[in-house]
Amino acid sequence: MAKRIADSELIISPQGRVYHLNLLPEMIADDIIVVGDPERVPKVSAHFDKIEHQVNNRELTTHTGYVGAKRLSVISSGMGTDNVELLMTELDALANINFRTREVRKKLRSLNIYRVGTSGCIQADIPLDAFLASTAAVGLDTLMSFYDWNPSAINRNFCAKLQRLVEIPFVPYMAEASNELLAKFSEHMYQGVTITAPGFYAPQGRALRAPVKFHNLPDRFVPIETPYGRFTNFEMETAGYYAMAKLLGHKMVSLNALIANRATGSFSNNHEQTVDNLIKLVIEKIS
Repeated sequence: MAKRIADSELIISPQGRVYHLNLLPEMIADDIIVVGDPERVPKVSAHFDKIEHQVNNRELTTHTGYVGAKRLSVISSGMGTDNVELLMTELDALANINFRTREVRKKLRSLNIYRVGTSGCIQADIPLDAFLASTAAVGLDTLMSFYDWNPSAINRNFCAKLQRLVEIPFVPYMAEASNELLAKFSEHMYQGVTITAPGFYAPQGRALRAPVKFHNLPDRFVPIETPYGRFTNFEMETAGYYAMAKLLGHKMVSLNALIANRATGSFSNNHEQTVDNLIKLVIEKIS
């Protein structure tokens, strides 16, 4: 007999909705676009032909609808891998746990998840407002320390080497994109490895008034080659998404609008249009 998940571990409302996302299982599509900013959700769903569901709870906003015959969901996570863990866990629960019996379904459903977000580039030769697909991501956060994370020997050995090269006091983790989803965008974007930081300022090497421990942090990553290409950008979610997708059996790719270049010290004057162009491209390739 399958194990029943306790009420305290999977919180379901009296209306049958999962606690944080406030969604019923039938409200999510197999293809899901995830964004950080809840205000970006209606900017994505503005390209839908029809919207079925619109749900808001805290920073988590969901719209599900259709582009032609293709059913899509767009969901905001907020910033950081802590929110990513919550989002991915509850999406998986919606897809793969029977809310009536609280048991894992025998036949598991695999979701296709596309992150559409902004990022800061660290390579001087990549122009502002370019698009980048993350072949893999390195996490500088502790999320995978709380899971039974078993990386490949290639990833494990590289992360041990990376710790020495960058001179940080912990071993990071690394996870790669779905090759199937990555292939949809390979002809239209730069590709590279993303660094996922647990903050925007010091964890990404930005120094304002507070003293910073690791100076010139982006410069430490620039010359390093990884098993998945060179390091190209900093942001705050992709490694968490890739690792959680691996753990839960979903397909995941992270697609970035490069609106800052740390190597040249520049920031886009047209970043909203750049993000909108990325949204249009992603919807076109999915649908």
